[in-house]
Amino acid sequence: MKAPSLSILALLAACSPAAPVESAPAAAKASPVAAYSETAMAGAPKLILPLACAPGITCELQNGIDRDPGPGARDYRCGLHTYQAHNGVDIRLKDMAAQRAGVAVLAPAGGTVSGIRDSMEDISVKAPGAPDVSRQMCGNGVAINHGGGWTSQYCHMARGSILVRTGQVVTAGQPIGRVGLSGNTEYPHLHMTVWKDGVVVDPFAPEGDPQACDPGASQGGLWVRAVGQALGYKRGVALNTGFAGDSMDNLSLEEARVTPPGATAPALLAYVRFINLEGGDEIELTLTGPDGKVLTTSRQPPLDRAKAQYLGFSGRKTPAGGWTTGKYSARYRVIRDGTDAVAGTFSYTLR
Repeated sequence: MKAPSLSILALLAACSPAAPVESAPAAAKASPVAAYSETAMAGAPKLILPLACAPGITCELQNGIDRDPGPGARDYRCGLHTYQAHNGVDIRLKDMAAQRAGVAVLAPAGGTVSGIRDSMEDISVKAPGAPDVSRQMCGNGVAINHGGGWTSQYCHMARGSILVRTGQVVTAGQPIGRVGLSGNTEYPHLHMTVWKDGVVVDPFAPEGDPQACDPGASQGGLWVRAVGQALGYKRGVALNTGFAGDSMDNLSLEEARVTPPGATAPALLAYVRFINLEGGDEIELTLTGPDGKVLTTSRQPPLDRAKAQYLGFSGRKTPAGGWTTGKYSARYRVIRDGTDAVAGTFSYTLR
């Protein structure tokens, strides 16, 4: 039976609850590589990237739609890039510094604006004194009617940034506002939901049983080829890397308030913030000095469960004579089933 269409007020309130970014249950195995396959659904819009960002460089796919009909959570490839009752796609910025610099939200396909909200404060739901957003979880947002029963919605936009009005015709790629921190969120990202005749559609896997998943599913769906490939399924990502001169946490990293290293800073730390790790993953981080000698290596015990977000460190307290100037390097590894699932290097020059 066809579900009734949603009103714009329902659209702007219907963003799923915010994810607990600390952890998630164990994930099913999913293939790291998938072929691109377009949907064959007649009249479906072809979607370009709804953000002016570069996936894998300035933004990352954090969550997809929950395909599990029960109390659990599974994404379209049976992994855990989602959480209970999540009804859209979350594309995440690196941190609040990127948000403050301004990242445009774009219409991913042509249509007519069917509603907007532009009055809510940009504030994390974790911040002291944050307002109750339980009835306005989407925050500031825009809804677009693409015709043929297709509607899309964009949430957590910045207050005062909406560039369109209800009834306005928009084209694919047209800026409609900016990413913010409004509604039920604790980090800067765009939440996007697609409906067909009032029923949520997964843009990665729009056909077949909406409550089923497939570990070998192709990527693409409603996305144009370049976007489907750019948003390819990743079993773990290093979202942020860098060096710090003192203790830090996710909040200081999110707010870009990390103390930079210095010759006499309290410590020299290399850090990596990962997203979408899996239970059993082991994180190894090695810090090397300007002379090429290893200063320290840390290897965490296997993760007890999947982690939507995880911050790892390796470092040492500053010696009595201070740190030698020069280039310090770090290498990170996420070891899964005996191989490197995620790996990379980064460096910092101390002057």
